[in-house]
Amino acid sequence: MAAQVAAGETKSAPSVPPEVKDIWELGADLKEDEDNSPWGWIRWCHTSKAALRKAEENLLSFVKAPMEFGSINVGNFDSSPEEPVKVWTAVINKECSGTPLVLIHGFASGLGLWALNYDGLAESKRPIYAFDMPGFGQSSRPTFNSDPSIAEEQFVMYMEAWRSKLGLEKMIILGHSMGAFLVFSYALKYPHRVAHMILADPWGFSEKPRDLSELAHIPTTHRVIVKVLDSLPLNPLWTVRLMGPMGAELIKRVRMDLISNFVHILKDAPSKVANYIFHCNVQKPPTGETAYHSMMSTFGWAKNPLCRRLTLLDPEIPMTLMYGSRSWVDHYAGEKIQASRPSSYVKYHVIVAGHHIYADTVNAFNSIVLDACEIEQKEQEVVKLK
Repeated sequence: MAAQVAAGETKSAPSVPPEVKDIWELGADLKEDEDNSPWGWIRWCHTSKAALRKAEENLLSFVKAPMEFGSINVGNFDSSPEEPVKVWTAVINKECSGTPLVLIHGFASGLGLWALNYDGLAESKRPIYAFDMPGFGQSSRPTFNSDPSIAEEQFVMYMEAWRSKLGLEKMIILGHSMGAFLVFSYALKYPHRVAHMILADPWGFSEKPRDLSELAHIPTTHRVIVKVLDSLPLNPLWTVRLMGPMGAELIKRVRMDLISNFVHILKDAPSKVANYIFHCNVQKPPTGETAYHSMMSTFGWAKNPLCRRLTLLDPEIPMTLMYGSRSWVDHYAGEKIQASRPSSYVKYHVIVAGHHIYADTVNAFNSIVLDACEIEQKEQEVVKLK
């Protein structure tokens, strides 16, 4: 994995128009973020930006594809009037041509959790970008509106500002879970920027059922967790912060479904993956988490589900849908999407996997993504021949 540039040093940008050169920056020295005061050791959630950066480096240590990292300054907004919003971004194959593939992570995540996919996707020989959504990971933590529709619009606004700053004309855009929800929302507003939309186990499509017990495909333990989270007026990850120094250990115990996928390739995977998730989600303030809480009806459903807006989506946008057969997400929604777009390209897959489909079945997941990239490439070739 390529080393990051030193603090304060300007980093070369991907192949984009001259006016957006030199937009990659690391900002202030992260050592300044450490709490070196005599009382620093008693902080309940001991974390820092430097600790998160180190956790990301540890998680990505096995990735062979050269990666470059930096913060993209996307400007000042009403939600962050005093400081510009900066989006922590990684890029692979920056010198390659072709429509870039952009990866949008899900809730409580960051670009580090795509670690198992980077090398396989790099074979596409096209630029691959991933970033921490504002409010999560190493990106800025702007304030989001408590109105769910406005909060959703803010996420989309930051996505478009990021695209614009990098000068990406069109994107093959892939989202997982909440990220897929935001990809769909982005495509509604900026259809001309989407060359192909890939939704992996998308959150927030279906209407919330009246009785969760009717959903036989959701394990009983998941239904219990949903009911507990729904009954408390707290952000979903309050338990991790409540556990303080034991938060990473809690994640290690309850998220082995995800962590176990890294054991074969990453030394001390349980600790490294859990530490990354922990430091991603105890940074202050948890604005992305709060925005998600405002957008959700319960943990598994959105207040403004995508099914209500499906007919508004441009029929020219090709779609690839992936669902995990063991996931709590209703994969029958994919059939509804396909049936509602008879004249559009819609490819629908159900894979033997859980919700973290990108990590549970890496080869199958990457193959489907690369197939979507091939379809987009062939379409571009046809356009050139006309």
